[in-house]
This record gives sequence, structure tokens and C-alpha cells, in this order.
Amino acid sequence: MEKKFKRTLVTTALPYANGPVHIGHLAGVYVPADIYTRYLRLRGEDVVMIGGSDEHGVPITLRARKEGITPQQVVDRYHAIIRDSLKELGVSFDVYSRTTSKLHSQTASEFFRRLYDKEEFIVQTSLQPYDSKAGEFLADRYVVGTCPKCGADNAYGDQCEKCGSSLNATDLINPRSALTGEPVEMKETTHWFLPLDKWEPALKEWILDGHKEWKTNVYGQCKSWLDGGLQPRAVSRDLSWGVPVPVEGAEGKVLYVWFDAPIGYISNTKELLPDTWETYWKDPETRIINFIGKDNIVFHCIVFPAMLMAYGDGFQLPDNVPANEFLNLEGDKISTSRNWAVWLHEYLADFPGKQDVLRYVLTANAPETRDNDFTWADFQTRNNSELVAILGNFVNRALVLTHKYCNGTVPAAGELTDIEQQLGADLQAAVAALTEALDTFHFREALKQAMEIARIGNRYLQETEPWKVAKTDMQRAATILNVALQLCANIAIAFEPFTPFSASRLAEMLKLKDLNWGMLGRLDIITAGTTLCEPQLLFEKIEDDAIQAQVQRLLDIKKANELSAWRPEPQAEDVDFDTFCRSDLRVGTILECEKVPKADKLLRFLIDDGLTKRTIVSGIAKYYPDPAALVGKQICFIANLPPRKLKGIVSEGMILSAVNSDGSLVLIEPSAPVAPGAKIG
Repeated sequence: MEKKFKRTLVTTALPYANGPVHIGHLAGVYVPADIYTRYLRLRGEDVVMIGGSDEHGVPITLRARKEGITPQQVVDRYHAIIRDSLKELGVSFDVYSRTTSKLHSQTASEFFRRLYDKEEFIVQTSLQPYDSKAGEFLADRYVVGTCPKCGADNAYGDQCEKCGSSLNATDLINPRSALTGEPVEMKETTHWFLPLDKWEPALKEWILDGHKEWKTNVYGQCKSWLDGGLQPRAVSRDLSWGVPVPVEGAEGKVLYVWFDAPIGYISNTKELLPDTWETYWKDPETRIINFIGKDNIVFHCIVFPAMLMAYGDGFQLPDNVPANEFLNLEGDKISTSRNWAVWLHEYLADFPGKQDVLRYVLTANAPETRDNDFTWADFQTRNNSELVAILGNFVNRALVLTHKYCNGTVPAAGELTDIEQQLGADLQAAVAALTEALDTFHFREALKQAMEIARIGNRYLQETEPWKVAKTDMQRAATILNVALQLCANIAIAFEPFTPFSASRLAEMLKLKDLNWGMLGRLDIITAGTTLCEPQLLFEKIEDDAIQAQVQRLLDIKKANELSAWRPEPQAEDVDFDTFCRSDLRVGTILECEKVPKADKLLRFLIDDGLTKRTIVSGIAKYYPDPAALVGKQICFIANLPPRKLKGIVSEGMILSAVNSDGSLVLIEPSAPVAPGAKIG
């Protein structure tokens, strides 16, 4: 029998405050967490949702160095952007705090000190990457080099962003410091480690035996880690930015971010509930749910629970850790460093008032069991074909018809026919499936069942045709409209977790107050005689030009990334000076230029070389769609190459050109007019 809890604590992964949040963060963590929390609130349950910014990660210090500002300035800026944009999206945190708060520093320090005093740590000395020029030990993200898996340059010491492989700094080929570019050295340093192997039996019993109901991606990853055997994990780092390690002899060391950050859930709860926070962490009748992305599974299911076990004092472990997979963007992995993302604060500026559209699309396409792809075409289609054409269409028809035939007053229902009886059964089935899906964290399926209520309404209006019935039987038409409005009331409740802004507007139009989940499935929510507000469209079509602007922005980003990633080809083998001197490089003037018939790549040039006229055939036609425009230009060419035939034309030399970083071709021209035939040397 499933255990009943008195209250629920919902936590969300803490985003790094080194940049804004993007749609990957939203789809993976914040939208599903908010859906679940809103659902529990509608049920009248005691639930709090805890969030905050992770402000001590290495990415923050990298951003600060790049911009020439302090880490505190970085986190102050992005904490505000993240907090405000999530609030505008309707993510309803009870508290959204930060790990640079004094309260957090005290909480994290006390947590470490208790484990230290209980002798739960082991001390190990190991070789770590070191930059002798900067005089600093290097965290994984400060080490860059060539990925041993895919050969990509500029892979980080913890991960290659191109192929996604997890790495160690020592795995990289030709590792170098991200600070100075110098090759890294390996130098001894001492750190505190949490012996995860000590807690392995308890973790196996808790997860493998006790939580087989977890999502398969979470359970499977945990099982893989546990089956492979756990190893001690460092809880300190040689850094200047972070919570200082609170023991003697730890100068220049801070708490490792993955020890520090999850304690933020505790400190943020303390901030919200200073007198009763322990009830939400230590009472066995509290259910703790951690919403995270799949890259955080090991920390929330292995490391943090081991920390809580080591601490003791009644700390409860999470009852569920519903982690989603990754969301890609237009077929490519979302990447902060490459700016390949849809940033929430930019979306809110570009699509004002359309928070619910983004929430809907990210839920309908949620990466619950596998990585999914966000495309702007799908975003537009789901808005226009589902939110507008199905949900918005039904609600608008029901309200407009009520205003037309009943002066905007909810009519009383008469006798219900077999059609209404079947509608009631279909509604009950949809509500039951919706509730089951929400209870088991299947939010994509839950949204589908919520939308089924609107589909039921559209089918009902098409079958009953109240606009025709009103001509001969107004009492029957009134019953149809009453039922349609009751369905609208069900929609206002069912969609509140998913699209809270439009659900609130619909409730206002229907004059509904104090809605709760227990009302769902009923056909008597709205009282007859209620005067409705004027109908307003819940959703509007999104036009092609708005979508094309977003697609073009991504194309511009992709081009900029290609330019920044461009590197010159390696230098060719050395040639001796005498060989080079035998090359006769000269300047000529183009007299004629035309495409070679039946040869898409070739142009025929007639060159004035100062001595005579010569023909040169060059394979650069795709770069010059109007060859005649080149006539009169001066170019550089190699004059003493042996003649060769190309498509029956004798070519007497080679024109010099360069392929630019963007793939365009540039003819090498003198910077000032030169007499044809002048030698280059």
C-alpha cells in the first residue's frame, strides 16, 4: 500500500548563475516541477517549492575572467535575470534564493564541519592539474585540450561539448590551461573525500530495493553506478571562489560545488521557514521530490543522499527524483558556450504575453524518456493547430454562443440525453488518466489528457449544433450551452498547472473562484444564472514572420560559431629557398572572364600579363555567379606552371586566391594599380 504523506517538499536543480536559463533547463526541470507543485496546491495539499541559483561553480569564475569582472558581479547579474524570468514564466517558487547568501554559507560550513567532526571524511593526496604561470591548481573546467574520443579541439577537462563524452582532465590530448594557454603540470595537493563506498550497501537497499518505481532512466543510471562500485569523492577544491573549507590547514580551499550546491535546498528552506524548516527535511511524513536533469542524477541519487546519511540527525532522503533527458534545438545539442539556445529572457521579450505557449510546447514535447528536439516550426504548429484551433476554439465558441443566445448568462440545464451521459463518461476517463499521469510524473501524457477535455467539447458542439437547435428548441440549446460551459470550467482547472495565465483568464471569464482539483469531472461547477464576462481569445495565431526571425537568429549564431571555430590549415612541408625562387609570381589584368560550357566549376580568364595575353582556367565559378564583373580587376598568378588542358582549353598558369573562414573565396589583388607583368617578390 502506497504511503500517505502529510506534506511535500519540491526542489529544483540550482542553475549556474553564469548565464541565463534556456529551454533545456525549462523542459528538464522547472516547467515539470511547477506543473507538479501547482497540481498539489489544487488538491489542497501542504507543498512548498524550493529553488535558487548555484553561484559557486567554476563556470562562474570562467565567465568573470572572460569579462574582466568579479565572480560576485557575475552572479549578481545572472541571479536576477534567472529569478525574474522564471517568475515571469509563472514558475511559482515559494522561495528562490542563492548560494552566496550568508545563511547558505553558514549552513554549508556547519554541514561540512559536522561530517569532519564525525570523521566521515578521508584525506587523500593526489596529483592535480596545475598552471605554474598562474600559480594555481586547475579545476576540470580550467583544463582544455583535444578530445580523445572525437578529436575536437577545446574540449573541457570534464566534458567534450561536441560529442558529449564525460572526461577527466588527464584524458585530454595536449592539455593546457584555460587561464594562460600554458601546458598543464601535475602537482600534489591534499583534499577531503566522502567515502561513497562506505554508504554503498545503504544506497543499494534504498534505491535498488526500495525505489523500483523510479523512472527507468534514473533507476538504470543509479544501478549502473552502484554495480560498478562507488569510490571516494572529493568534497573540496583548490579555488578562491566558494564557501571556504571550515577547518584549520585548509587555506585556499573551498567546498566542491557538488557538495556545496545541494545543501542550498536546505539553506533555502531555512530562509523560507526559519522556525519550521526541519519539519520539511526531518519528518518521515514529508515527501521530498527532487526535479533535475539527467546530468545531475548521480549527484542527487548517490552523492547528496550519502551526505545526508553521513550527517544523520533525521534527514530524510528523496522519495522520488524525476529526471528528464536532454532537449536539443533544431537538431543540435543546446550549448551555452556556443550560444546555441533559446534563452528564456529573450523569448519573453520576443513573444510578450505568450508564456503559456512555451510552457505548453515544452511539456507536449518533453524529453521524458529520450532526448527530444525543439524546433520553431513545431512551436508554431502546436500553437496554431492545438492551442488556437482546439482549446481556444472550443472555449471561444462556448462563450460566444452563450452571449448570443443567453445574453451572457449561464443557462439552466434541462434533461441530459445519451449524448451528455457519454460525454460525462468520457470526461471522467480523461480526468482519471490526467490525475494518474500527474501522480506518476508523466507530464506529457497528462497534458494530452487535459487537451482531451477540449477535444470532447469540440466534438460535443459539432454533434449537437446548438446554433441550429436554438431555432426550434431553446430549452435544449440552453442545456447544450450549460454543458459546454461546464466543460470550460473543467478546462480552467485541468490546465492551471500547465498554462496558468490562460487558465486564470478563463476562470475570470467564467466568474469562477476557489477552484480545486476535486471539482474536475463534474458538470455542475458553474451555477446557472451566473453572468459571464465578455469572451476574449485565450490564444492567438503566431505568424510566419515571427518564426522566421527566430530561425534567422539561429542561422546567424551557427555562422558566427563556424567563424569562431575556424582554424587555418596546418602549414605545408618546408621547401628550400631555391625551389621557391623558381616560382614566377606576377600581376595581370583580367580582360575577359566567362564560364566554361558544360563545366559548372570552371571559369576561363584572358589575362594581360604585360608580355602577351594568356588564358587561365580556374575552378572558382561557384564563387562568382557574374564572371563579367571581374573584367578589369588585377589579380596575382603563377606564370611558369606547365600548360595543361581543362575541358579542351589550354590553361597557362594559376590564379592565386584564398578561402576565407566563412567559406567565401577572395582573389588576391594588389592594394594599388600595378603594371601588368610586374613580378611579385
